[in-house]
Order: sequence, then structure tokens, then C-alpha cells
Amino acid sequence: MKPIILIRVFANVILAIGFGLSFISFAQAQTETAKSPEEALAISQAAIGRAVGDFQFQDRKGKAVKLSDFRGKPLVVNMIYTSCLNTCPVITETLLDASEAAFDILGDTAFNVITIGFDAGVDGLKRMAYYAKQRGVSRSNWKFLSGDLADIVGVSDALGFVYFRSAKGFDHLSQVTVLDKDGTVYRQIYGENFDVPQLVEPMKELIFGTSAPYASLDDLVKKIRLFCTIYDPLLGRYRFDYGLFIRIGVGIVFIFILGTFVVREWRRGGPPTPNRSV
Repeated sequence: MKPIILIRVFANVILAIGFGLSFISFAQAQTETAKSPEEALAISQAAIGRAVGDFQFQDRKGKAVKLSDFRGKPLVVNMIYTSCLNTCPVITETLLDASEAAFDILGDTAFNVITIGFDAGVDGLKRMAYYAKQRGVSRSNWKFLSGDLADIVGVSDALGFVYFRSAKGFDHLSQVTVLDKDGTVYRQIYGENFDVPQLVEPMKELIFGTSAPYASLDDLVKKIRLFCTIYDPLLGRYRFDYGLFIRIGVGIVFIFILGTFVVREWRRGGPPTPNRSV
């Protein structure tokens, strides 16, 4: 093959690659329209009660992962992009603290967490693995996922997660989404540094809802424990509230004393008799 032909072939290949990358960027840009905070919040809130489809991603080892793989337990979804220097890392680290508190009182396998990189073509397997390592996440039931543009756009729309390009990379909602065991959006959590109860309380509702019947004595004990567990902001964790049992105990003692007094007075005076006219 003549050199000039080789040059032309090579140039065509480069143009084709460039066109493909440009098309991907254009397609992604088409899905990202700037929204006001009020519009973004309205879109996010509208997602509550929505069933999320079975989108497919890859974990840090390249294994295919579908959202349906997490059905049967509540699922926490954290959307990030790895080039983010501040907001995304802070949200993930806040979620780490809150999820550890939730796992501590609900059990290590009570729910699952996934972090999805939404910068298609950039947030690949290695970058997501590095992001997880930097955040100090090592739990087996917390997956860091990459995906193609279609699945990222699809899951973002389903979750009500709004993001769009800006001068600093992306602007997006500071949002963590809680799905129930059937994959329906149950709660949205907002803010970079959200309080631990904002995650733990909906998890308690989903896992040990008060309306659910007691399956066993162990289930009853767990529900009592959760009911009596309160968040201590000074300690930064949940603790068991013995005060409730003390108040119940005081109430029982008071009722016992009052009942004893009534019975004693009854016995002294005898049962009351109706007045009779002569």
C-alpha cells in the first residue's frame, strides 16, 4: 500500500474516532439542561413513589450488576462524578458515617448501598475503584458502579437526580436516594453534611415498620430495641434510651399503688349499698 493511501486511511480512522467521541459528548450534553434549584428540587420530589427500572452497570472488578440484583432489601443510591473535588467526596463520606450507624443498629446486611459515577466515559472501573479507596469504603454490600450513557441517563431520570455541565465540571443536586425492597423511590436525602437520622429513620421504617406483624419473639425484641433507640448528637451515634423503660416502670408502680389503696379502702368500708327509703 502506498504511503499516501496509508496516511488517508489513518486520517479517516482518527476522524471516525473523533466523531464518535464528539457524538457521545453531544448526546450527553443533550440530556443535561440547566435547572434552577426550585426546578431541580421539584423533579427530585416527583420521583418519590416511582419504580426504578432494571438498569445495568459494572462493579470495580468489571462484573455486570443489575439493579434487580439488590431487590429484597432497601437500597441507598449515591450519584457522583470522580472528578469532583469537594461536594461528591463530602456526600459520600457523610453517607459512610450515616450508613455505619445504620448498619450498627439494623445489622450488617440489612440494606445495600451503591455509588454510581454519572460522568459517562470518564468514571470507569479504575476511577471508581480509586474513588472508593480514597473514601475508605470497604464493605462488600457497598458497590461502586460504572455504566454507559443510556443507563446513567435512565437511572438519573428515574431517581429524579438532576445534573448538568458547568464551568467547574457538573452542577448537581446534593442528593442521596433511598429505595424500598421493591426498587421504588422511598425517600430523598439532601445536603452534603446531612444528619445521621435522615438515613437511619427511613431505614428503620422500611426494615421494621410498626405496621408489620411480629414474625417471632426475636423480631419483637428487635422492634422494641429500635423503638427505644435515639440519636445522640453529642456522641454522634445512636444509643439505647433506658428512660422509656424507667417511665413505664414508674407508671406501673403508680398504678399498682393506686390499685392497692382502692382495694384496701373497699375492704374496710365494704361494698357500697344503695340508699333505701323507709
